[in-house]
Amino acid sequence: MHSFSDRPFLVIWEVTQACDLVCVHCRAAAQTWRHPLELSTDEGRRLIDQVAEMQVPVFVLTGGDPLRRPDIYGLVEYASQRGVRVSMTPSATPLLTEEAIREIKRRGLARLAVSLDGSKAEIHDAFRGVAGSYTRTLEAIAWAREAGLPVQINTTITRRNLADFDALANLLRGLDIVLWSIFFLVPTGRGRLSDLITAEEFEMIFEKIFRLVHRVSFDIKTTEAQHFRRFILQQTAQIRRRGGHFPPPRSEPPRRGDGIGRAPRGLNDGKGFAFVSHTGEVYPSGFLPLSAGNIRRQPLAEIYQRSPLFVALRDSSQLKGKCRECEFREVCGGSRARAFALTGDPLAEEPCCIYEPKVHHPERRLEELSVRDALPEGI
Repeated sequence: MHSFSDRPFLVIWEVTQACDLVCVHCRAAAQTWRHPLELSTDEGRRLIDQVAEMQVPVFVLTGGDPLRRPDIYGLVEYASQRGVRVSMTPSATPLLTEEAIREIKRRGLARLAVSLDGSKAEIHDAFRGVAGSYTRTLEAIAWAREAGLPVQINTTITRRNLADFDALANLLRGLDIVLWSIFFLVPTGRGRLSDLITAEEFEMIFEKIFRLVHRVSFDIKTTEAQHFRRFILQQTAQIRRRGGHFPPPRSEPPRRGDGIGRAPRGLNDGKGFAFVSHTGEVYPSGFLPLSAGNIRRQPLAEIYQRSPLFVALRDSSQLKGKCRECEFREVCGGSRARAFALTGDPLAEEPCCIYEPKVHHPERRLEELSVRDALPEGI
């Protein structure tokens, strides 16, 4: 059993903040130049060594644009040689060529993750701030599939693409992907509070995802929408009360896996998750800009296991507001990053959750929690 107290399930390394796109929701507010204090190649290898020693199941190279680092191919190869299953999230720029994809696959990359935030060029390109990004993204997906490299699609849900959700889902059904990772905006970096959808709109998208999960051939997971797990449990309970069966069989056959596992239940910022910045700062997530230490001064394992910030985030009894009282706090816990972005307190209640805990109805709590085993991993 994977213990979140001992090691993270997922480590993301922001290898650089340099990027040629100008994404309106970028958590890093990426720049056109590389920072002079980025981790060096040798420091990156030492980080990979620590990830390997901790036996972290999933390691992601992100940015900015990882392809802006000339040593990125060697870093992928080094991670692969150390037995680390590595994924990468390049930007859809002229650097993302068919040759680059084939080379990164040859070096040992296990999965390519690209962002697609709209079913049409005008929606996606407006997100990315550069015309042609949509076309380049679709080309990269095709090139990766031709090279035999599994593809993950990342989508960030904001007010700008909320109405396009169904059309985008339909587009993805024809792209032969292994995972759709749906991010919910945290207003940090360039992300604007005005682009954040309402709590009611979260529930609307949850309903759409719930209906899709067993009707498509690819997996679906959410990021910074921990309360989707609560939604699944509630919906499953209703289905079973009506005599229905959950989960239903898939209407489309699943894609072949790529060896990158799915997270156990309860993954959250700092709880099974660690983010290493381009300068070595260790954060509970890329969306929660509170540093718990720096790998130039402390080992990653020590920061993750012992830092007061990470320890507090893994202790659900320290949550505040309705999250503290909620019967779903162990499987959900709310977005700690969004709580911090909107209140300045990473332990505050989830600002975009409509659910009111049933603290005065213990019999209803037990009824809903009895279906917890139905919660899929990785959601």
